[in-house]
Amino acid sequence: MAEDSSLAALQRLIDVVAKLRSPDGGCPWDLAQTPQSLIPYVIEEAYEVVDAIRGGDKDAIAEELGDLLLQVVLQAQIASDCGQFSLTEVAEGITEKLIRRHPHVFGDVQVESAEEVRQNWEEIKAAEKGEATDAPQLLSSKLSRYGRTLPPLMAGMKISQKAAAAGFEWPNIEGVWDKFKEELAELKHAVGHEEKRRQEEELGDLLFVIINLARWYDLDPSAALQGTNERFIQRIIKMEIAADRPLSDYTLDELEQLWQQAKAKLAKNTK
Repeated sequence: MAEDSSLAALQRLIDVVAKLRSPDGGCPWDLAQTPQSLIPYVIEEAYEVVDAIRGGDKDAIAEELGDLLLQVVLQAQIASDCGQFSLTEVAEGITEKLIRRHPHVFGDVQVESAEEVRQNWEEIKAAEKGEATDAPQLLSSKLSRYGRTLPPLMAGMKISQKAAAAGFEWPNIEGVWDKFKEELAELKHAVGHEEKRRQEEELGDLLFVIINLARWYDLDPSAALQGTNERFIQRIIKMEIAADRPLSDYTLDELEQLWQQAKAKLAKNTK
């Protein structure tokens, strides 16, 4: 019964999306979308799922998973409209992939640990792509894949780790700090004397060195930035609670005073 209700609910979603995309009475916004125009929404919804999971609110998790599922169905509907592939092919493809890559569940392969499962997965994946598992993979291929498929901070850390493992590494942490100072100076020069493209290049170089510093100190740059974002927001909340008018009406000195008060209150609450 539960299986029937799940399939019925999914079919209703598919029908609703098909109606939204229908040239006969559909939604102009949905009809105007392309796979490329929806990329920001795919990313946004994936991050909102992660945020809901971290928050532990089951209702929020269910809602955000629904929003992410909509992006999958909508992408498949657009592809179907263009004669490329259907949601059925998407579902069949991932189902067959799971069966192939879990021979210890759907076949007669024996495994003793999660590590063996991972190794089997990589071997099967390589065979599917026509790659030899014992053949050395080009470092550039690995790094390119990370650069294409991961969020920039996460990609930077992965690229840094793989490059270091291949020998692209400083002999000591002092070398990383020296590089940081060098890149900081180059960014300052670019901001004052060069075009925006060069400024962004130097900013990227500095950020990459910071990621390498995080790697050397075994820190997670994504988690660090997430924490800073959250602390900043919490301080703004405290400031707005203490304020008797919009923050935009305060002078810079008054805002600094409210900021320090908010910072002190939050620090006290965490002790």
